[in-house]
Amino acid sequence: MKNPRLIFAFIILLTLISAFVNLPGNIRLFNFERSFKYNPNYFLQKYNFSKELAFRQGLDLKGGVSITFKAEVEKLPTGERDKALESSRVVIERRINLYGVSEPLIQTAKVNKDSRIIVELPGVTDVKAAINLIGATAQLTFWEEAATVSAEVATSSAYPINADISGLGPLKQTDLTGSDLSSSSVVFDPNTGTPQVQLKFNSEGSRKFAEITKRNVGKPVAIVLDNLVITAPSVNEAILTGDAVISGNFAQEQAKALSTQLNAGALPISLSVLEQHVVGPTLGQESLQKSLLAGIIGFITIIAFMVSLYRRLGVLASIALLIYALLNLAVFKISSLTPYGITLTLAGIAGFILSIGMAVDANILIFERVKEEMRAGKGRSSSIELGFSHAWTSIRDSNVSTLITCVILYTFGTGIVRGFALILAIGVLISMFSAITITRTFLRLVYK
Repeated sequence: MKNPRLIFAFIILLTLISAFVNLPGNIRLFNFERSFKYNPNYFLQKYNFSKELAFRQGLDLKGGVSITFKAEVEKLPTGERDKALESSRVVIERRINLYGVSEPLIQTAKVNKDSRIIVELPGVTDVKAAINLIGATAQLTFWEEAATVSAEVATSSAYPINADISGLGPLKQTDLTGSDLSSSSVVFDPNTGTPQVQLKFNSEGSRKFAEITKRNVGKPVAIVLDNLVITAPSVNEAILTGDAVISGNFAQEQAKALSTQLNAGALPISLSVLEQHVVGPTLGQESLQKSLLAGIIGFITIIAFMVSLYRRLGVLASIALLIYALLNLAVFKISSLTPYGITLTLAGIAGFILSIGMAVDANILIFERVKEEMRAGKGRSSSIELGFSHAWTSIRDSNVSTLITCVILYTFGTGIVRGFALILAIGVLISMFSAITITRTFLRLVYK
């Protein structure tokens, strides 16, 4: 696309789309509040799109729960401790992802001789529920009646217990366990509408379950989780399909948590809570507003500096900078519709503001090159083309070095460091497009 008018039309279209994407349903900044009915989510809902277009905020902005667990690895051989710790981290991450918490941070750490797992859950405020979700071992077993007492199963009010459980006789454990489970999901009783947990067994589990139900027709089979009786339904007929339902008078959240634990499996090591705290959303909003205010002040200062130093060129650069900011924010917001959503934290916002300064650097370098060519006696159009071509190599090399640094930070960093690196890298890539395409097109049209 060498025709600057076509490129200019493309830039205008891209700007309008970005502005629309960034339009919020409502905005509240300090004492200013405004609602917008025809926002992007209005049209997404109109066409039955399941996801919402919104900025994904991290723990420091949205609030949530931060929990530090101590991993009991002392009883394991030294060579297996790191593997067990990493396996626990993976299990916790799988549980939390299945439960639906967006952008959790789960990382391992070693402090002196202690092995720790640090979990941060944005948007979660119930610390007890979070600890139960993360730390439960979820050992599923099935028990049948025995003539003599070969094992005892404790009952507890931690889970709803059916009335007929109190009448159970001595129980013995069968060979059917959670390791025979293929999947678990939440379903609803077609008669009562109460939540239930549906179990689907693998081929070996289906065979075991069929044998258990065959020999216990008319008798109860207790379904036990971590030595707690969940339910003990009577077997009306042999079940040969490998499907079972846990019906324990659950609330929907309880059924969802149980299904999540069963799908995620058991933790390979025991965990104990060392530290826990809740980050309130009020603190996050205050931090966000201060960051936005700092960004607005910095943006206005940059525009004033560019206009005062470069006059008309500075005005064009400021317009290009505004489009650059809209494009960045649109990328952050659109990413929320994908499985790879970008989470904004205070460190990420710092990376975004830093990328604005780097975008200005590229414009300054281009303008100085253009001024050098004009001082050498070349025409304005020639000076613009030569200035861009001479500045490009310097802009490319400096941005590539920054991108290499971002890759290193993202690869070896954790948590907010990775978020900072990712947002800075996106800003650098968009700034290269802004400086070389948007600013160049504006200058060609203005000075043609």
